Amino acid sequence: MNTLLVLIVEVLTFGIAVAASLAITRLAFDFWSVRRRMAIGVEPEAPASAGLLKERTVTNPFLSWVQSFTSISDPVDRGKLQKTLSLAGFESVSAPAIYVAVRYGLAIGLPFCFIFAQRLVAKPATGSGLVFVALILLVLGLVGPATFVSQRAAARKTALENEFPDALDLMVVCVDAGLGLESALIRVCQEIGPSHRRIAAEFRRASDEMSAGRARADALRSMADHAQVESLTSFVALLIQTEALGVSVGQTLRTFGSEMRETRLLRGEEKALRIPVLMTLPLVGCILPVIMTSVLLPPMIDVVRTLLPMLTGRHP
Repeated sequence: MNTLLVLIVEVLTFGIAVAASLAITRLAFDFWSVRRRMAIGVEPEAPASAGLLKERTVTNPFLSWVQSFTSISDPVDRGKLQKTLSLAGFESVSAPAIYVAVRYGLAIGLPFCFIFAQRLVAKPATGSGLVFVALILLVLGLVGPATFVSQRAAARKTALENEFPDALDLMVVCVDAGLGLESALIRVCQEIGPSHRRIAAEFRRASDEMSAGRARADALRSMADHAQVESLTSFVALLIQTEALGVSVGQTLRTFGSEMRETRLLRGEEKALRIPVLMTLPLVGCILPVIMTSVLLPPMIDVVRTLLPMLTGRHP
C-alpha cells in the first residue's frame, strides 16, 4: 500500500511539474512574441554621433604593446587588417591588436597545453609523434582565427545580400509617400531594425554621416565601401548618377527594385540547376556501389560455388 501511494505521489508530482513547465514556456513565448512585435526590448537607436565619433587609439596597455611590437605596427598593414575585420563585423579600433593577440596566443598556447597534458597521462607521446601533434596545433592556432574571420565576413555579406531587397522595397514605399532620401533611410532603419539588423546598421551609418554634414555622394560611397556587397554598390552608383542627372528617385528605385527581384529569381534558378550536378557525387560514391554490389553479388556467389569447381575438375 505504501509503495502504491509513493508511486501515485511521484506520478502526480511529475505531472504537475510538466504542466507548470509547459505553462511557463507558453507564457514566456507569448510575452516575448508581443515584445518583438511591438519592437520593445530592442536596443534603442544610437545617437547620430555614436557611429561617427570613435576612439582612434588603443587605450589598453597590453593591446597597445601588441600593436607596437607585432606585424600591425605598420599603419598600412594595420589598415588592411582593420578593413578585413570590419567586413566581419569587428569595427573596434582595438580589433587588429585583439586579433593578433588571440592568433599568436593560440599558436603558442595550444602546443604548450598539449605538451603539459602529456605529462599527466599514463602513456605520453614522445619523439616525432609529440613534435608532429605540436606542429599541427601550432598551424591550427595560426589558421583558425583567420578562417573564422573569413567565414564571418562571408556570412555577413550573404546576410546583407538577402536583407537588402526587403529594405529597398520599403524605401520605395517611403519615397513614394513623399519622404526624401535621408528621411527614407532613417524610416527604413526604424522599421526593419529588429529583423534586418545588418542592412539597418549600414543605412543608419549613412544617415548619420549625412546628418553630420557629409555630402550625400560621399556618405553613400562610404556605405558601399564598408559593406562590400555588389548589389549595394550598384544601388549607390545608381543613386549618385540619379542625383547628378536630376532623375526622379522614386522611379529609379522602382526600376532597380524590379531588377533586383529578377536577379534574385535568376540566382535561385541557378542554384536549382546546380542540384543535379551536386547530386552526382553522392550517387556515384554512395548509392551506385550498393546497387552494383546487390546486382553482382549473387552471380559471383554462383560462379564461386559452381563454375570454379567445374574448371578445376571437381563437381559441386
